[in-house]
Amino acid sequence: MQDNSEQRYLENKTYDEIRVGDSASLVRTLAPEDVKLFAVLTGDFNPALVDREYAESGMFREVIAHGMWSGSLISTVLGTQFPGPGTILIDQTLHFARPVTIGDTITITVTAKQKFDHNRHVVFDCVCTNQEGLQVVRGTAEILAPSEKVSHLKTVHMPQVRIDDKYERYTHLLSRVKGLEPIPTAVAHPCDKESLKGPVIAFQEGIIEPILVGPESKIRAVAEEFGIDLHGIRIVNAAHSHDSAGIAVSLVRTGDAEALMKGSLHTDELMGEVVARANGLRTNRRISHVFLMDVPTYPRPLLITDAAINIAPTLEEKVDIIQNAIELAHVIGIPEPKVAILSAVETVNPKIQSTLDAAALCKMADRGQIKGGLLDGPLAFDNAVSIVAAKTKGIKSAVAGHAEILVVPDLESGNMVAKQLEYLANALTAGIVLGTKVPIVLTSRADTAETRTASCVIAALIAHANRKNGNT
Repeated sequence: MQDNSEQRYLENKTYDEIRVGDSASLVRTLAPEDVKLFAVLTGDFNPALVDREYAESGMFREVIAHGMWSGSLISTVLGTQFPGPGTILIDQTLHFARPVTIGDTITITVTAKQKFDHNRHVVFDCVCTNQEGLQVVRGTAEILAPSEKVSHLKTVHMPQVRIDDKYERYTHLLSRVKGLEPIPTAVAHPCDKESLKGPVIAFQEGIIEPILVGPESKIRAVAEEFGIDLHGIRIVNAAHSHDSAGIAVSLVRTGDAEALMKGSLHTDELMGEVVARANGLRTNRRISHVFLMDVPTYPRPLLITDAAINIAPTLEEKVDIIQNAIELAHVIGIPEPKVAILSAVETVNPKIQSTLDAAALCKMADRGQIKGGLLDGPLAFDNAVSIVAAKTKGIKSAVAGHAEILVVPDLESGNMVAKQLEYLANALTAGIVLGTKVPIVLTSRADTAETRTASCVIAALIAHANRKNGNT
């Protein structure tokens, strides 16, 4: 929350000071956030208000526009400007002439029309016009005018209101693969509600063609218990979780699947099959994990690596970890990602190995040993993501305050950063394993079906990039 305190000079007009014909105006523009906030406050989730596709099909947002602007904003003028503090609304009659839609700029004008000395009531004409000068609302308001004068400076504090619509961010991510062919994906041991629901949602959204690998009776029992529709989805029977992992990996090796997805088994079980030298999915690149996070308080995507696979990576391993993340950034549309090599401090300290690694990695990038991104480090977390913090510490860098990839010193610190953003900052999260022959959706067993579906989007984007580059 930001402090929106401002100095305002509050001065009202008492009944005796009001003259017939006096007026006041207020100008406001209807923003999407206003619509959402109104719906949250009132519980009015009329699809004409909150469903963009429904509204754009011809149903204007009349209810929200008229309710907010004619009622609330007319009252705002009367209560804060004319007559001002001390005004009590007695009665209001409004006629809605035209719809008000998002982006319209409305001028609200109230004009004193009639006074009643016996009870200090005043009737006002109320008119709202849009940016084209067309009348959208007209009517009258009867008020009890103030009897005492208010005239003094007052600090008015209005907290900043942020509309955090995680579902909208989720649907926007899903739209990234709209129109693309679903990717055949082997799902290893989806034997609980969320691990089964995730790939099924991704199937229904046209993101993947799941091949469910696991004990068929158990998979169907979970589906029946939670009402999950498996119609049209292939199931490959496996004896147990370890068998599921082996069969799922073999489906990738035979070309039946172009992506792999973890179900409800332990990560070690799946990754043990992935890294097996004889029949695994290794490449010449070090395998690493990336959390792709959409944080509502940060203006760009954040890729955090590695927080799930490499416990304490060496300098050499960090080169591959960074290169994997850079190539993922390219896939999601970031042509030259800004890479912050994190440590506890932003200066090189021989006693802190991560600062030495950061300095070496930046020089390696300068020499072309890491390509496709802009590196800087060591950087502490605050000056990696906050330009204010970076300037305060005198850091001049194109990366500081604008990082898109955060390279953590070790798995422990990375996992904590990612989970904090997910659970305390309401970040939308996707988890993906890179450096293998195909992308691997790797999420926590505690993650929701939506997180798993979001991860499928990233896997699908990578798989399509692999097809384009001939890597299938």
